[in-house]
Amino acid sequence: MKTLSEAMESLVRRGFTEHFGVRGDQLRGFESGTTFGSRDVIIREYDRFEGVSDPDDMAILYALESSSGVRGTLVDAFGVYSNPAISAYLKRVRFAGAVDGDPDVSGR
Repeated sequence: MKTLSEAMESLVRRGFTEHFGVRGDQLRGFESGTTFGSRDVIIREYDRFEGVSDPDDMAILYALESSSGVRGTLVDAFGVYSNPAISAYLKRVRFAGAVDGDPDVSGR
């Protein structure tokens, strides 16, 4: 079983080097300060992690790519502990290869 930090390290090695956060209706790169609207970003992949001994340790890691080629990660809790701003933003972001009817990947 891989850990959240191992998954993040793997994504960094694959070029997902920016760390993202959501402020309002924008995705913001912590290192670059660049912001992206939901139409400017695609979810390339995601992984869910569940704490072995504590259900409060549940997290979801998103690998995101902007239309300008910036690639990075976004981490959120999932389920009842998810950040409402992140969930709302991700509901508007396209998942790579998604078709209508694909399951919600926002952790809710």
